[in-house]
Amino acid sequence: MQSLRTAHNSTIRETFRYMVQREGLLRPVRGLSAVVLGAGPAHACFFATYEHCKMTLSHLTRHRHDHITHGLSGCLASLMHDAVSNPAEVVKQRLQMLNSPYRGVWECARHVYRTEGARAFYRSYGTQVAMNVPFQALHFVTYEWCQSIINPARKYDPRAHALSGAAAGALAAAATTPLDVCKTVLNTQESARAEGLAQAAAQVLRATGPLGFLKGVRPRVLYQMPATAICWLTYETFKHMLGDGGEEQSSGAATTTATAAGGGGAVQASAGAPSAAATPLACAALRLAAASPEVPATTLTRT
Repeated sequence: MQSLRTAHNSTIRETFRYMVQREGLLRPVRGLSAVVLGAGPAHACFFATYEHCKMTLSHLTRHRHDHITHGLSGCLASLMHDAVSNPAEVVKQRLQMLNSPYRGVWECARHVYRTEGARAFYRSYGTQVAMNVPFQALHFVTYEWCQSIINPARKYDPRAHALSGAAAGALAAAATTPLDVCKTVLNTQESARAEGLAQAAAQVLRATGPLGFLKGVRPRVLYQMPATAICWLTYETFKHMLGDGGEEQSSGAATTTATAAGGGGAVQASAGAPSAAATPLACAALRLAAASPEVPATTLTRT
């Protein structure tokens, strides 16, 4: 619907019917293999970066600015995600174009590389980042906000994770549709008529007017809602499964005993007990024992 090459894209039904009539029933799923090849590595980098940044920033801010932490972590994760996924996105959109001459992923990738060079795979990277940075910032802030309302205990709740993911994806997708239209123009042009976001926006404005920036907003929202719901549910499920395994291993750890020198006593800290409380107590006992004056030994006489 966001392409400038055809006039048969005013509604979802018209676009779908025209695709099937012209190119067969399998036409709507073209580009699926490119999505599969790019989604795995991109999402692995995405969630690894998000969790690391969220943990680091939360520690630095002492959890005083959680919304800013979540938004900034999503932005940094988006930079890593887009660097990995952008070539796959170019190939996917070339395959999905009307009357696409390519029959497969590798044929499309080879043709683009030979005719346009490696730069063609990252021609839309700036626009992709300009779209996904606000997308992910809004996405993560909305998800964490929804979780704080419907799942305040932050326990594993599949329904809460799915609903929060769907709401976050829908809001972020609708807000960034104009940038997605410009990205599609950059990815699907055969010759480099537009080199950046400003030129792509000017081309869309000349061809379709201001309303052209909202083309495809409904299918984009309908696509992002189940996609983000499944993504978050899968992520939280694996996080819950791996977390439970770690807790079971830590619960069976042996107890540690720290003997205070000169005090004649022992401070025992169980691994199952809170370590935050045990460690300061042991350190305090050691300091007191070291600072106390030496006590002369008591002489016992035997009568």
